[in-house]
Amino acid sequence: MTTFTGAATPLTRECFHEVLADLGVGIAELVAVLKVESKSCGFQPDRRPKILFERHYFHRLTGGVHSAKHPDISNASSGGYTLDEYARLHRAIALDRTAALKSASWGAGQVMGDNHKMVGFDDVEGMVAAMVDSEDDHLRAVANFIRAKKLVDALRKRDWATFARGYNGPSFQKNKYDIMLAGKYQELKSGTLPDLNVRTVQLYLTYLGHGVGEADGLYGRKSRGAVVDYRMKKGIAGGERIDKALVEMLREDVAAL
Repeated sequence: MTTFTGAATPLTRECFHEVLADLGVGIAELVAVLKVESKSCGFQPDRRPKILFERHYFHRLTGGVHSAKHPDISNASSGGYTLDEYARLHRAIALDRTAALKSASWGAGQVMGDNHKMVGFDDVEGMVAAMVDSEDDHLRAVANFIRAKKLVDALRKRDWATFARGYNGPSFQKNKYDIMLAGKYQELKSGTLPDLNVRTVQLYLTYLGHGVGEADGLYGRKSRGAVVDYRMKKGIAGGERIDKALVEMLREDVAAL
């Protein structure tokens, strides 16, 4: 796999509620984690999973042998992030594919490839293939990671400092992960929770080049306009209505890409 582009299917209601029940947490708690990690959507508009390449992981996994010549992708310190993290990943792959894949965080929950066994995959290639395939796999990896790190209780109790330390590492305070989690949770509790049908439509429209903003499950002005525009281009009635026929048509158009 070199393109990292696959089915990129949106999160399903079945998987979402399966994970909620399994972890025993509320919608706002789980969505707060996803919003902090990936703005709640695991794929880019080009259908590749969202990633962040961590050069300090690559440095550690390769014993630092590439750090002198390639300090931007292999370094004892973190950082060096760019607007195109896949460019960094591909450069690292040219040096050591397995270490490179393990050095990226993947999908909606930004789970590190190095944690593939912890989240249910025998090797990192299997994990990456799942991340390319669907957000359901993203969410199951998040749930497995939360369980493996014994963070379920912290999430249930909304003990954000303990959760952030376990999920993001001991330097979580530097990036204010606990504060961001608490803030997103409060926004969700006092606002409107995401609608997964809306979110599916938003993500499919994004893949097809329609501007909807974030695929956040909130049916705002941009999303409504994109639905109307899509229906007009396809010559189908319904205005801004979201229904099963619309979702199926969008799914077929994305599959044909």
